[in-house]
Amino acid sequence: MSVTIKTPQEIEKMRVAGRLTSEVLDYITPFVKAGVTTNELDRLCHDYIVNVQHGIPAPLNYAPHGHTPYPKSICTSINHQICHGVPSEKALKNGDIVNIDVTVIKDGYHGDSSRMYLVGEPSIQARRLCETTWLALWRGIRVVKPGAYLGDIGHAIQSFVEPLGYSVVREFCGHGIGARFHEEPQVLHYGRPKTGIRLEPGMTFTIEPMVNAGKAAIKQLGDGWTVVTKDHSLSAQYEHTILVTETGFEVLTVSDGCPPPPPL
Repeated sequence: MSVTIKTPQEIEKMRVAGRLTSEVLDYITPFVKAGVTTNELDRLCHDYIVNVQHGIPAPLNYAPHGHTPYPKSICTSINHQICHGVPSEKALKNGDIVNIDVTVIKDGYHGDSSRMYLVGEPSIQARRLCETTWLALWRGIRVVKPGAYLGDIGHAIQSFVEPLGYSVVREFCGHGIGARFHEEPQVLHYGRPKTGIRLEPGMTFTIEPMVNAGKAAIKQLGDGWTVVTKDHSLSAQYEHTILVTETGFEVLTVSDGCPPPPPL
């Protein structure tokens, strides 16, 4: 499958879907606190997407390649959970870190973004991991421009994270996005400069590094979705949907409450 170049009309639809996705993450922020269950967060996000935004939560019943359909509308990955955590009746507790991953479909196009949320007073180590992962995401974003290579993105992330003693998850990556949830290309969060395809204006994809405090090894749980660190170390992830422009990049998953980019 080839990489799709989006038309101006498609890009405008993706801006809308991206903004709505980011606004869900804004909306849920005050509800993320000790005592709330991830099922409740899922219900709140689902109702907001469907009833307020008149959109569709893409994860609900998503079943790639004959996979068991995903049963919820968002992913909630807590502490040592890396990604695709399935909401449950488990309540958040003081000190937890949780990733909330939201994908909204609006007018046939997808926006995809995730953020880390700190519950109460997490440890200094947990805060540092989240901060490092946020900075790593932006290291990757800021190399995006026409003529750059996909490998440049992965290298920028890996070369920032690993010298600090963290590891980059290799089994999961960013992806092209548009009318389909997952398109070509795969966007690895590690790699060598000047490898992979060259970026062209009109390409849209996610960058979503998963960074572990310990080793990179992963394990999938019996629900068929939730992925955890094998050594039980903490993991963090941030994600944005990116457009390659004529001169650089545009972040499509932005809203009034979106965390601002880190200083250069």
